[in-house]
Amino acid sequence: MPITSIITEIDAEIERLQKARGLLSSIGESPKESPAPAKIPAKRKLSAAARERIAAAQRKRWAAAKKAVKTTPAQVAKKAAAPAKKRKLSAAARKRIADAQKKRWAAVKAETAAKPAPTKKASKKAPPKKATVSKKVAVKKAPAAKAKKAAPEKATPAVTEAATS
Repeated sequence: MPITSIITEIDAEIERLQKARGLLSSIGESPKESPAPAKIPAKRKLSAAARERIAAAQRKRWAAAKKAVKTTPAQVAKKAAAPAKKRKLSAAARKRIADAQKKRWAAVKAETAAKPAPTKKASKKAPPKKATVSKKVAVKKAPAAKAKKAAPEKATPAVTEAATS
């Protein structure tokens, strides 16, 4: 069966199902039950008097904020910003802390000493690699300026070889 005939049969089936759906949906609906279009909420408008009351209240808040800034002199602000005095431990408190820390470390060391040290299993070692004899060839290095100039010249034949391949 050719593909075009299969496609035409599927299209015919789809059309038949759409007609059946249209008939069923029109039977189930009554004209009174049709959904009403969604209402767009109306934009609320403030009266001029309400806007004036809001503006006056805001001006009052700003005036109070500016007044609070003016009443605090710069010197008072600097004193308030001064860092708090650093607290120091007494010698007795430092000694108690040091003794407690020494006691904790002694307990940890005693615990590790009580446990036997883990033993490692003897593993087979790989035989040592044979040393290879390598010839050193003395290569003269070009000065840095010549090396920079030489690098682009060497790169261009490689690019042309890649392009021709």
